Amino acid sequence: MKYLEFINQKIRDTVLLPEKLVLFGQNIGAGSCLGGLTRNLKIQENSMLINSTNTENSLCGLGFGLMMNNVSSIFFMKQLDFLLLGIDHLVNTYNIIRNNHQTNSSFTIMPIIMDNGFQGPQSSHNNFGDFCSIARIQGYTITNKFDAEKIIDSKLIDSGFRIIGVSQRLFQTELIEPEKLIYTSDDLSVFQYSDGGDVTIVCFNFSFPYGYELAEKLSDQNIKHSLFNVNSPTIADWRKIIDSIRKTKKIIIIDDSKSTNLNYHMLLSELSGEIQLEKKIIITKKLSNNWLNPIDDQLSVNYDSIIENLMK
Repeated sequence: MKYLEFINQKIRDTVLLPEKLVLFGQNIGAGSCLGGLTRNLKIQENSMLINSTNTENSLCGLGFGLMMNNVSSIFFMKQLDFLLLGIDHLVNTYNIIRNNHQTNSSFTIMPIIMDNGFQGPQSSHNNFGDFCSIARIQGYTITNKFDAEKIIDSKLIDSGFRIIGVSQRLFQTELIEPEKLIYTSDDLSVFQYSDGGDVTIVCFNFSFPYGYELAEKLSDQNIKHSLFNVNSPTIADWRKIIDSIRKTKKIIIIDDSKSTNLNYHMLLSELSGEIQLEKKIIITKKLSNNWLNPIDDQLSVNYDSIIENLMK
């Protein structure tokens, strides 16, 4: 099954549960349905599905207004960049709500992160963490079968506000189904998929497929690894990761964010002065002077070089 097909099915199953829910976004129930993300949505009789206009500022206000009136809603967005148009609501309206307004309803924004590359200047600002850090918004990334199940089941219509991002780059790739899930933090910010004593791999943003492939290649070389994915772009529970690094003394960080505001800096800050690392390998995007132009957004990972470096 493809990544997109699985997420679409999870969304369809989840939005059928509540008796009163508002779904809205541009053509979410017509045309391409956001490339298939929202295709075949069905809702209960007292719910609403609105094919909205392309007015992101108003739509963010609509979601927060519904939330303040105890109506849960989901705003499906065809492109993360357009969320900049709703920045006043993300910062100021949300701040009013979380400080002065008690509600049990939910508002979730679910944008498509345009990270496929060559998509034009309007798609250059595709770093999910930049949006969430603006107002300390809880965000979640979806990268594989396990995190999709847990995050959509637990957070899509949970009380409060959050943003759940999906990767356009992964839409037509085969869904990754890890062999097992060892640990999930209570806030769903950190998932652990293997537990080995030689090296700790930590993936950020939507880089888990790279980390997963690296882990398989390390296993072929009999290198025992602990594989983590950080699903929150801003706020994460580092404890399990730090415990692993304390044992391995070696860390590989993979972050495919197109930004200089990277979450892994917070992890390294936590480690500073506490653990003397024997090896630190960091794989990130190299932002050239033309990063605002249509360019390839793929992360380049040389697995053989990483393994050679580890074995020195």
